[in-house]
Amino acid sequence: MENLIQDIDILAGKQTEEACDMKVTEEENTGKTRKLYIESYGCQMNFSDSEIVTSVMKKDGFDTTSDFTQADVIFLNTCSIREKAELTVRKRLKHFNALKADRPELTIGVLGCMAERLKSKLLEEEKIVDLVAGPDAYRDLPNLVTKVDDGEKAVNTFLSREETYADISPVRLDSNGVTAFISIMRGCDNMCSFCVVPFTRGRERSRDPHSIVAEAQDLFDRGFREVTLLGQNVDSYKWSPNSDLKGKAQIERSDEENIVDFAGLLEMVAKVDPDLRIRFSTSHPKDITDEVLHTMKRYDNICKYIHLPVQSGNSRVLKLMNRTYDREWYLNRVDAIRRILGQECGISSDMIAGFCTETDEEHHDTLTLMDIVKYDFSYMFFYSERPGTLAAKKYLDDIPLDVKKRRLNEIIDKQRQHSLERNQLDLNKVHRVLVEGTSRRSDEQLQGRNSANKVIVFDKKHYKKGDYVDVLVTDCTAATLIGEAVG
Repeated sequence: MENLIQDIDILAGKQTEEACDMKVTEEENTGKTRKLYIESYGCQMNFSDSEIVTSVMKKDGFDTTSDFTQADVIFLNTCSIREKAELTVRKRLKHFNALKADRPELTIGVLGCMAERLKSKLLEEEKIVDLVAGPDAYRDLPNLVTKVDDGEKAVNTFLSREETYADISPVRLDSNGVTAFISIMRGCDNMCSFCVVPFTRGRERSRDPHSIVAEAQDLFDRGFREVTLLGQNVDSYKWSPNSDLKGKAQIERSDEENIVDFAGLLEMVAKVDPDLRIRFSTSHPKDITDEVLHTMKRYDNICKYIHLPVQSGNSRVLKLMNRTYDREWYLNRVDAIRRILGQECGISSDMIAGFCTETDEEHHDTLTLMDIVKYDFSYMFFYSERPGTLAAKKYLDDIPLDVKKRRLNEIIDKQRQHSLERNQLDLNKVHRVLVEGTSRRSDEQLQGRNSANKVIVFDKKHYKKGDYVDVLVTDCTAATLIGEAVG
């Protein structure tokens, strides 16, 4: 749940049950005999994983295609966070199985969280796929495809305590050539009662920081100018020379002077080059430290933006969610962000409307917390019970759907108001923008983001993708800043 950073109306702050982001592979034809097509759903971590999958398959003799009708193997890299995401995948599987009627040699596979959750059910009961692979089984994909070629069904959903894919160089998919993701850790040790991630992605383990720095350096050398460090909970990143062998929880006291925590990793990546911007996602309110905030302040190229999911503004509901902090703790962390990084630091959030037993008064606490924090934007959902979670086992999903939707709409309306207010504070100020490409509305305009992760649109002139441009903001909506290049 923590890593639901999607590209659907994010600056307007609207993200509802009906939204489900999807990306597909790009075309690459180097003359290999077989073609791979991947659709990726859900969070940035899934998109990053698809880049690892593509790298593994390319080494095994596959080119990629953006046209599934030309593919020999179709993979759907799936999300189980919301029911809507799984329903979308099932519809796509029916569509692909219709192709298989005419092309029985076509291999269809489900990867990721949905694969891990449903395992052999997709193969044996529903019989809608040939291959199932969990998030830690991607190295085994060539072997699984070979089994399918030999007429067998193939499944590997083993969850590893060590796998980080640190030695695999991802193939950048759907890339603008300017921004890229770097996965710094896998799994999650938090047991939020509404969330399936600990069951579908396994226990938390951190990647060797030197491999992360090397990947960042390689991206910079290839012309990328921004990286986003990804983890379900980046603030709990912890690595020592022995952690690959023993796991984070077993790091010995003798290793302490060699431990790299998240603040240390941020500094290491920031030192790659001053022109390489650093972002990260997602932070957990119980773990984000003042040390991380001071590191952000110390380096200009670490963007002043934090995604800090609150989920609810009421302490009783937070306890039911097993978030391990209360309203007071969360507001203390927001105060620390504002004190150390200033009012200009962007803050976004995740919120769930209508969690089990939530009253109207407790919902109102979420609205009042929003009034205090004034998020720049948020990702907002009504509660959707997921099978196998602690909440599904312990609590009754007792809030009527119409009440959930009403509460969600109240949250969305308030966020739109706050997004506009926060954007108005940027008027008549100059912002440094990294150009990511042309505006969606006009080829004569460029767009990019400032340090606070806000999209800014301005006239193209002589600037190009990958440039840093100083832009004076002259107008805004709740979703976008509008300006003109200066200097």
